Amino acid sequence: MGNKETFKIFTGSSNPMLAKDIVRYMGTTLGACKLSRFSDGEIRFSIDENVRGEDVYVIQAGAFDVNFHMMELFIMIDAMKRASAERITAVIPYYSYARQDWKDRPRVPISARLMADLLETAGANRVLTMDLHSPQIQGFFSVPVDNLVAAPVLAKYVENLNLDDLTIVSPDAGGVGRAKWFAKRINADLAIIDKRRPAPNIARVYNVIGEVKNRNVVILDDMVDTGGTLVESVNAIKEKGAKKIYSACTHGVLSGQAVEQIKTSQLEELIITNTIPVNDKSSQKIVVLSVAELFGEAIRRINQGSSVSSLFE
Repeated sequence: MGNKETFKIFTGSSNPMLAKDIVRYMGTTLGACKLSRFSDGEIRFSIDENVRGEDVYVIQAGAFDVNFHMMELFIMIDAMKRASAERITAVIPYYSYARQDWKDRPRVPISARLMADLLETAGANRVLTMDLHSPQIQGFFSVPVDNLVAAPVLAKYVENLNLDDLTIVSPDAGGVGRAKWFAKRINADLAIIDKRRPAPNIARVYNVIGEVKNRNVVILDDMVDTGGTLVESVNAIKEKGAKKIYSACTHGVLSGQAVEQIKTSQLEELIITNTIPVNDKSSQKIVVLSVAELFGEAIRRINQGSSVSSLFE
């Protein structure tokens, strides 16, 4: 497979714009296929070109109608396998169910592991994703996993803001490693929010560890969902005397009333990437950065058998 330099890229229906940006960067086109539904909602898929012996990449993110889009991905992978593709890489910009990666209480599933099993059973030989909620999810797979990071893209944007007295804030203890790397990259200070989650999508901020008074702040996280936790963190930091507050997150899930919450918050900007399409851009506070180049370069290097690790820097 190394240095084969031929590949075919297909996309599901979850994020076609990102897929088009990726193939545009790579100087190619999307593979020909048809996705439709039967009258009862079942997914119908067919490949309209030969993939026998090919290095195939299927792009699909678990956004919005997550269960439908994941089933769509499984069916597409299965079709590629039965059409005798030599290698099938599932390109999943946003890995669904990643928040359910351990048993936080009795009698609950480990859904992130189930997702890994389903992908492998469908026929995926490799997985390419970005900013997994927990890096240890890579250990749920028996096939290679490349976990790209959006930090270089986010850091470049933050650097161009030219903020002085800058502090990078991790919204919890689990994100300290990510925030520490980011702070070092742009020569900023580091702070941590002490918060607890009494229930899913609900968090309580108890303390801010580190200096944020009279400083500009960037809250760094892997994702923003309902926006409630982010807004509460912004309020807590503002009460500590911070000046301007920004947030940089890889995955903009933005479910429910998230956009409205961001719009009316004390946040200057929410900086996200296009791993998930942003359907509602009514808030001028939301800035969307492209990671198409990162994914395109990763696909090229995987196909050629060269190193992907330098993209993490």
